[in-house]
Amino acid sequence: MNEPPTTSERPTKARYIVLVFLASMAFILYLDRVCMSQAAPLIKEELQISETQKSVLFTAFTLSYVLFEIPTGRWGDRFGSRGVLTRIVVWWSIFTALTGAAFGFWLMLGVRFLFGAGEAGALPNSARVLKAWFPPAALGRAQGFVTASMMFGGAIAPIASQALITWVGWRWSFAVFGLLGAAWALLFYAWYRDDPAQHPAVSSAEYALIRHGRTDTQPAADVHGAIPWKAVFRCKETWLLSLAMVTMSAIYNVFSSWYPTYLQQGRGVSPWLSGWLSSLVMGAGAVGCLFGGWLTDWLVQKTGNRRWSRTAQAMVGAALAFVGLLTSVWIDNATVSAMLVALACLGVQLQLPAWWASATQISGRQIGVMFGLMNMIGNAGGAASQLFWGSFADYMKSLGYSGRAQWDPGFAVYCVVAAFGFVFWVFIDPRRAVDDPAASGMEPELAAGWAEEV
Repeated sequence: MNEPPTTSERPTKARYIVLVFLASMAFILYLDRVCMSQAAPLIKEELQISETQKSVLFTAFTLSYVLFEIPTGRWGDRFGSRGVLTRIVVWWSIFTALTGAAFGFWLMLGVRFLFGAGEAGALPNSARVLKAWFPPAALGRAQGFVTASMMFGGAIAPIASQALITWVGWRWSFAVFGLLGAAWALLFYAWYRDDPAQHPAVSSAEYALIRHGRTDTQPAADVHGAIPWKAVFRCKETWLLSLAMVTMSAIYNVFSSWYPTYLQQGRGVSPWLSGWLSSLVMGAGAVGCLFGGWLTDWLVQKTGNRRWSRTAQAMVGAALAFVGLLTSVWIDNATVSAMLVALACLGVQLQLPAWWASATQISGRQIGVMFGLMNMIGNAGGAASQLFWGSFADYMKSLGYSGRAQWDPGFAVYCVVAAFGFVFWVFIDPRRAVDDPAASGMEPELAAGWAEEV
């Protein structure tokens, strides 16, 4: 690894303020997303809906999130992330608050669909911001910090939601959560700039540090031309990373959307205990993200191998997810079972920083739209997962099953999903950029072959 450029001027720390903004946004994003799961049993009771209808409400969010991933990612590439991220957070905050104003199934369905449309593009534009503000050698740690913040938001959500529900009721709890995002959007728009060179808080030394290790010469806020769709679709990593995200999203969405319901209806625990155990599971995911972000950079620097240093870590994560899910259903004690599910969530989220680093690497200059495409396909798996889980629970109930016998068999499906994730990571090579192999840092002979291939 080359050493950063030396200068007598000390670099400023503006990039870390950007990181705090992104981490706090990610925290609020998952706080607003996961609070629905803790309120779901009360919503089901008040709106008089079935488990299948509840799964449709969860799926409505994920479906719209999937549909708007590419457009909002592309908007960031074309117009810059400052305005786009502000619009995203304001939009989702409004519909978080309006969730509490829905008094029927169809109105709730429309609100949750529009809420998902608002959150779409947050992560592609976050990846774009990180690429503009951090040197390549620090991307894994920065991405791990952001994804860990997402998981911490998800970990806090069950406890915070239950406290607010107890205090002001489930409807007003959504209004409180909506205010947090509105405040973030005002502060972010006032401070952030798309190009670090244009920010008054960035010194020349910090800008040189940010640019260290890059081979691209385009300004961070440059507007790109046509998307090279032929190269995108012929790149096997586009599909393999998308399918790996399908497996992660499918498993994670069960934890974030359905685990409190499973604990209350399947294992008979109280709403408060379900909140604490759900927070344990999501907290383990946050630890997986934070550790995984450090690990993926350390492995690259230690081994110099961009392929196996990323993919081996993710393969271990997929294996942990498989083992945790499989063993959790063998345990009668709800707390011990939740610890094993927490291990599975840690394994899922250990893969995420490696996925972000790999997706950023192969996206080249088209990071907004490429990240949006792969995340869109991945979250289609999340939407299918949410719809499957509720429908499966109703199907088992129609056969006369209840309690754990109604819910536990569904975990077998997700063991298979985790195993597929392991296989996909075996074949992923994250060293090559889809539109500029030279910018990926790959070996010259491999870059030449890749240029001919695409």
